[in-house]
Amino acid sequence: MKVAVIHDWLVTYGGADRVLEQILLCFPEAELFSLVDFLSADQRAFILNKSAHTSFFQHLPFARKHFRRYFPLMPLAIEQFDLSGYDLIISSSHSVAKGVITGPDQLHICYCHSPMRYAWDLQHQYLRESGLDQGLLGWATRFMIHKGRMWDLRTANGVDKFVANSQYIARRIWKVYRRDAAVISPPVDINFFGLGDEKEDFYLTVSRLVPYKKVNLIVEAFSAMPDKKLVVIGDGPQFESTRATAGKNVSMRGYQTSEVVRDHLQRAKAFVFAAEEDFGISVLEAQACGTPVIAFGKGGVLETIRDLGTHRPTGLFFQEQTSEAIANAVRLFENEIENFDPNLCRRNAELFSVERFRREFMEFCERALADSGAKIDSGCKNPPVKCN
Repeated sequence: MKVAVIHDWLVTYGGADRVLEQILLCFPEAELFSLVDFLSADQRAFILNKSAHTSFFQHLPFARKHFRRYFPLMPLAIEQFDLSGYDLIISSSHSVAKGVITGPDQLHICYCHSPMRYAWDLQHQYLRESGLDQGLLGWATRFMIHKGRMWDLRTANGVDKFVANSQYIARRIWKVYRRDAAVISPPVDINFFGLGDEKEDFYLTVSRLVPYKKVNLIVEAFSAMPDKKLVVIGDGPQFESTRATAGKNVSMRGYQTSEVVRDHLQRAKAFVFAAEEDFGISVLEAQACGTPVIAFGKGGVLETIRDLGTHRPTGLFFQEQTSEAIANAVRLFENEIENFDPNLCRRNAELFSVERFRREFMEFCERALADSGAKIDSGCKNPPVKCN
């Protein structure tokens, strides 16, 4: 059986890329396709050092930094991959990867991180935060998004089986595509993110500094509480503007290695998370390190954090994306800090291990192939389930 794995783009090692890594470990002989591959030599371990088949995007002017600006051409680019020689196609998609063209004798499984956020329910937020909610350029952008939305809906018909990363995204898939989706939560490397039960007097957030992550609100909240320390790890287009508003009690560290992130997660008093996220792997990495989470109570985090007031809490939620709500949540956390046990946080994260992901994903693929009349031969390394 020939297997192809299609990923939107290869530029960093984020949440979707962690899922891709485990899919490739299940199917190490699979060929990899992506719109672009700008990974450096020392970043390629998670794709098993494969050479990805890329699209014409790889050679467009300024694509290395600005390939997203070519969004209107993405549907065309993804449709140019010739996958006619493959039996099983697995798309890892939050943008256009699921739009690859497949035939009636091929099985297409889509692990959907989310339908295109900026094309559906988050369109207005995207336009507003990008400064494209008015003017001629704004209307042109709306038209392109409208066309992208029509294409995205049509390409859902080319997917045989959907897998969602959370119940939250499964509901979004049903709302947008009217398709059922199995739920297989993303993997968390609980072996790497070990328990740290000696906590220090600082709070932590780790995130790309982009508008929807709302790191600026976290920084604003802590700047108004000079007696509390905040460490911010991560880079992005909002880094400089956020640093300009940060108080002296806020330390902006920029990009850091995984080892530095782990060290801070193990020592932090609590992890602060203000985004409405599809799943949120970072909140589970924090819990794996024994660190409770203060999070915006919407999206995938509702499935990964046990709220204060429930049995064995691992965090608490605030209900508005405002600096005031974040500050109030931090004060509540400090009043209730004795109710949080690092060992319980760790046990909750262990429910989302990489071994669990590979087992569930392989079982799903086996069932889907059995339904289609095909047989699986994955060549898994240390397979968590029997491969026929």
